[in-house]
Amino acid sequence: MRNMAESLNGKTVLITGGTGSFGRAVLERLRRMKVGQIRIFSRDELKQELMRVELADPSIQFIIGDVRSRDSVDAAMRGADYVFHAAALKQVPSCEFFPMQAVYTNIIGSHNVVESAIANGVKKVVCLSTDKAVYPINAMGMTKALMEKVAQSAARETLSAGGRGGRNRCTVAAVRYGNVMYSRGSVIPLFMSQMRAGKPLTITEGAMTRFLLPLSGAIDLILFAFGNAQPGDIFIRKSPACTVDVLAAALGELFGIEPQIRRIGMRHGEKLYETLASREELRRAQDMGDYWRVTMDGRGLDYAKYFTEGDTNEAGIDDYTSHNTERLDVAQVKKLLLTLPEVQAELAAGPVPTPARPLARAKPRARPRKSPG
Repeated sequence: MRNMAESLNGKTVLITGGTGSFGRAVLERLRRMKVGQIRIFSRDELKQELMRVELADPSIQFIIGDVRSRDSVDAAMRGADYVFHAAALKQVPSCEFFPMQAVYTNIIGSHNVVESAIANGVKKVVCLSTDKAVYPINAMGMTKALMEKVAQSAARETLSAGGRGGRNRCTVAAVRYGNVMYSRGSVIPLFMSQMRAGKPLTITEGAMTRFLLPLSGAIDLILFAFGNAQPGDIFIRKSPACTVDVLAAALGELFGIEPQIRRIGMRHGEKLYETLASREELRRAQDMGDYWRVTMDGRGLDYAKYFTEGDTNEAGIDDYTSHNTERLDVAQVKKLLLTLPEVQAELAAGPVPTPARPLARAKPRARPRKSPG
């Protein structure tokens, strides 16, 4: 991380989707690294204005634009040294209902960002992906999987002899992680708001497992990728997991209540468990301690290498999933939750109301028997 801080010293960094949960977190980390200028690129003018007023930092430049527009991306990209590409449509239901919107932002928008970075002489681009890109079953995961392919295709071209039209040797890579704890769309703030309102926790499937990655861990992953990436790499942070039932129980114990549970069934497009790396990817992955580095398939447009040469198989390798990673119990999840600033703030705000429980209905009292006569 020290080497990364030195490489960013005095540089210009562009963050697409910079007003989101990730953008705010990486912005705060970069401000401690003496970065020369940070550019926040997004289409949400209200969030940009609120950030501008709150931070009042002249080293931060706010740029209104949309990754779908190559012209607006080019205008933001000129003079940038490094790019964090976080702009995306991330909500599974939204992408299911409006899949073409996910295509425009997650695929075409990402293509615009990568091509613009190469054309403008950017040194390195790291694109943010998701576990849902592995064996995708929903539109969000499918578009993110294609985003990874777009990034690797550009990386492959920059490595080829001279590249297309003498393309700049920009390093294009990606990171992949599951739901970040307490980020927008995470189940933890939903459970917290339901507990605050005295309502039952809505659980889709109690045996469902999810990776547990604090936002600080996601930022560490991004910076690790910036410091170590070669063209086309995908970096994955190893993380523990737990079931949704265990997470709900841990939150209840933290706030001293036994929450009621309302089971609503799995929603459309959801998976029982998350997969961060397939067995095929792990065959060519490098174990870097806390991280996996998955290298891209570097074969060029030599179709014989795909059709006739093939590859050797390696038995005994399984997918890396939230079902087979380290599984945390209630006590361990509570300890991890206590590291989150948001949970600490909730605890400081006072106890949550004990959820009302339906009273057992009293049996009707028997009427006194009338005496004869």
